[in-house]
Amino acid sequence: MDNINIRSVTLNDIAQLQQIGRQTFSETFSEGNTEENMKQYLSEGFTTEKLAAEVDNPNSQFYFATIDNKVIGYLKLNFGEAQTELKNYRALEIERIYVLKEYHGKGVGQVLYEKALQIADQVKASYVWLGVWEENPRAINFYKKNGFVAFDKHIFRLGNEEQTDIMMKIHLKR
Repeated sequence: MDNINIRSVTLNDIAQLQQIGRQTFSETFSEGNTEENMKQYLSEGFTTEKLAAEVDNPNSQFYFATIDNKVIGYLKLNFGEAQTELKNYRALEIERIYVLKEYHGKGVGQVLYEKALQIADQVKASYVWLGVWEENPRAINFYKKNGFVAFDKHIFRLGNEEQTDIMMKIHLKR
């Protein structure tokens, strides 16, 4: 595999973030969802304004994974009040790790995950948590392989449908 580089996403990268966000979400979830719900989520969830506000939030961080300057995946982390749930100041939430389908199985997700752990270490988080769709066995297995365990469930709204996410976490050794 070519060298995978990780770089911070800035406000100048919003168009690229919007493109990779929509493409990877669509590749990951189109099969199991209605076209209407997907269209609604892709148009509302990745607006320029929403992404700019998220990138600008001091309690969130985005990173691109690139190969030869091509963006092939991204990571979104949340701290404190920016966390979608729990809002524990000793925790770090991985809200998103998405990789273009053509790069699945090539270690890109692992590199993004290791970046998340590095940040968790820097902020001295006691655990890392995330939510993963119960019908996404590929992602569930990835996190289990990395030591995550399920601890709860929550509802994720996609268009007019309520879906169940499995909440998983890993405690970090200090």
